[in-house]
Amino acid sequence: MEEKMSKGLKRMLLVLNCTMLGLGNVGGPLLSRLYFLKGGKGVWISSCLETAGWPFMALPLAISYFYRRRKEGPGTKLFFMKPPVFMASVVLGLLTGVDDFLYAYGVARLPISTSALIISTQLAFTAAFAFLLVKPKFTPFTINSIFLLTLGAVVLALHTSSDRPANESKLRYFMGFFMTLGASALYGFVLPAIELTYKKAKQTVTYSLVMEMQMVMSFSATVFCSIGMIFHGDFKAIPREASEYELGQSTYYVVLVLNAMFWQMFFMGAVGVIFSASSLLSGIIIAALLPVTESLAVLFYHEKFQAEKGLALVLSLWGSLNYFYGEFQENKKMKKQNQALETEIT
Repeated sequence: MEEKMSKGLKRMLLVLNCTMLGLGNVGGPLLSRLYFLKGGKGVWISSCLETAGWPFMALPLAISYFYRRRKEGPGTKLFFMKPPVFMASVVLGLLTGVDDFLYAYGVARLPISTSALIISTQLAFTAAFAFLLVKPKFTPFTINSIFLLTLGAVVLALHTSSDRPANESKLRYFMGFFMTLGASALYGFVLPAIELTYKKAKQTVTYSLVMEMQMVMSFSATVFCSIGMIFHGDFKAIPREASEYELGQSTYYVVLVLNAMFWQMFFMGAVGVIFSASSLLSGIIIAALLPVTESLAVLFYHEKFQAEKGLALVLSLWGSLNYFYGEFQENKKMKKQNQALETEIT
């Protein structure tokens, strides 16, 4: 049961969350790759950083609480979340933790321009799981968009070995490829599962509840990855990595903190877009920002950009534009229908 809010407020929340998702979707992968390129070796460290920014959620939650307290008085509840939603958030958080590890392993082995293109397949997985779990409306434009984005990833998969870094074995490179594909599939399931949780929640779903859920999910994922770090001895390795980091010890810690911040923006933006619109739109935005990540990876990290990557990029752009054009036409059609209905009533 969703909170009733004005169209203007919902639109403002959508823009805010799209902005956070955009910044996190572009900045997160680039910072993760920077960690590995300049001397970082901990896959579990990188995966943990993807959700370790959960304490940042305390500030907006505190602001929300004091705002509600001023309106409702001393009896205001500190948290909205009920046990069923809490348990669902823990499970989703653990799945996110697994996804974090799969993705971090891929980023450690692949150029960011390659991993970003593989992640674009997430849209196909999101659409498939959304169809099974929440049954959104699929238009011809949506189906065409999913097909084009998936085709782009297939083109890339047929020519993967050409951009293998010199220090990576073929086996580890292909493991990175399939781990990234696994991360794409798993997060493609998590997004509709979050939307399903909103729909099945036996309580009013407010934006404050969405933030609480995200905090619990991130905390659960961080606990999962921290256990991996303990078994792998990564906590002890952090000071050594910092001292040997190519950009300097202080920069090492700045990179870690920025990683946590940008990835938290990504996850909060993703769940916020689901709340304001749908899991499918969240997947579309992630895929649509691919050209930005691609361009910045080539610019800053001087990665190769072969013909097959160019073709995959064109297909991804075509698919994204196709979706947004379809949405524009649908909105135009709905406006005309509403106007015709109002004319009939008057």
